[in-house]
Amino acid sequence: ERRQPASMTKMLTELLVLERVASGDIALDDTVTVSARASRMGGSQVYLKHRERFSVEDLLRALAIHSANDAAVALAEYTAGSVEAFIDLMNLETRDLGMRDSEFHSVHGLPPGRGQSPDLTTAYDMAVLARALLQYPRALEWSAIKTAPFRDGEFTLYNPNKLIGRYRGLDGLKTGYHGQAGYCVTATAVQQDQ
Repeated sequence: ERRQPASMTKMLTELLVLERVASGDIALDDTVTVSARASRMGGSQVYLKHRERFSVEDLLRALAIHSANDAAVALAEYTAGSVEAFIDLMNLETRDLGMRDSEFHSVHGLPPGRGQSPDLTTAYDMAVLARALLQYPRALEWSAIKTAPFRDGEFTLYNPNKLIGRYRGLDGLKTGYHGQAGYCVTATAVQQDQ
């Protein structure tokens, strides 16, 4: 069944950025200057300010741990030049991965605004996406963190995945929620060393 994935959309955002890092197009220590658009994002955020500067890695951590919508926009703009160009890359990636029942119209998974189409996917396609993201060990490392400092300790990242620390072997991966999507989770765990 095709459903809205809410913030699980950010798994695809994270995957594309990590792929660009792996290919050498960008680096984890590159500096990203926050745009006005990114600074205005609502929902889960780390309250990025216009013209504030962060490394790609800092923003990836905010995205993966705290599910920060503003970090998703800043990373998309830095990686592809614009959010719209990044969304095009997202949909190309879904085709490459064989995610036949997915379409994305945002980099963060917030509910669609007036005139916008919703992000849509299936449980199967989310499993395919998770498997692709797990090729990057940092993604799993970040998704297993319960809390972490941000902005030199002025802000604390809180992982919304309530299963962390409560389910033996659980190490990720992404949750999501909004009214139209309901509660969503793509979970990963190690059981008996597998």
